[in-house]
Amino acid sequence: MDLKNLFSGFKKSNKVPETKTCKKCGTEHNYEDLFENFMICPSCGVYMRMGAYERLEITVDEGSFKEIDKSLKSKNIIDFPGYKEKLDAAKEASSLNEAVVCGTATIDGNKCAIFVMDSSFMMGSMGTVVGEKLTRLFEKATREKLPVVGFTTSGGARMQEGIYSLMQMAKVSGAVKRHSDGGNLYITVLTDPTTGGVTASFAMQGDILISEPKALIGFAGQRVIEQTTGETLPPGFQRAEFLMQHGFIDLIEERSRMKYTIARLLELHSREVGK
Repeated sequence: MDLKNLFSGFKKSNKVPETKTCKKCGTEHNYEDLFENFMICPSCGVYMRMGAYERLEITVDEGSFKEIDKSLKSKNIIDFPGYKEKLDAAKEASSLNEAVVCGTATIDGNKCAIFVMDSSFMMGSMGTVVGEKLTRLFEKATREKLPVVGFTTSGGARMQEGIYSLMQMAKVSGAVKRHSDGGNLYITVLTDPTTGGVTASFAMQGDILISEPKALIGFAGQRVIEQTTGETLPPGFQRAEFLMQHGFIDLIEERSRMKYTIARLLELHSREVGK
């Protein structure tokens, strides 16, 4: 994979890191070698979390991604204590303006709208700007009759924006429904972790739900559920394999094959098929 344009969406001051350490086994790897291995630790096999632009680099065709609404930024709309400082820190740490990157691209020649959430920005939490960017993307895809491919990762709704963050669940869900009513395809790729209000809305609304192996997917946390129900949950509860077994998702796919699988699905559902 070509790394020269990997961080084209980042600030010019950002550089591709030389090394990255696996948080599970503690092994330090050369970044380029790790990226060539799809950010999967060669030592222990754990799927390391990916940034939005890293994900785009391994998913879309080279040079095809056109970002939209990049300049939208969150504000401290309810004067939540310390929120402005958290936003500033998140922007500095991630080199993003928000927790989702949206745009259009081609995947193996198949044009689509695409969004990628990024856990490095406040754990991919959904605030008003995340909701607005996603709504605009789905509305654009509906107008232009484009399929949408979405990669989710999130801790849920952003508590620092109160009810404004919660209303994004309905707002985005409405845009997804209108997109669906127009006969358009929506593919969701659930990555670790996808939780809270994001799971309870647009993450699980895809026509086809794909997950990476062992991804954590759920609404409330396991401990909260156990405390509420008074029951011990089974091993692997809320992991992709458990959800697959119980019919909540359609497919678990290896990261190295994800682009191929999405491209085949887009091709299969193309309006041109059969003409």
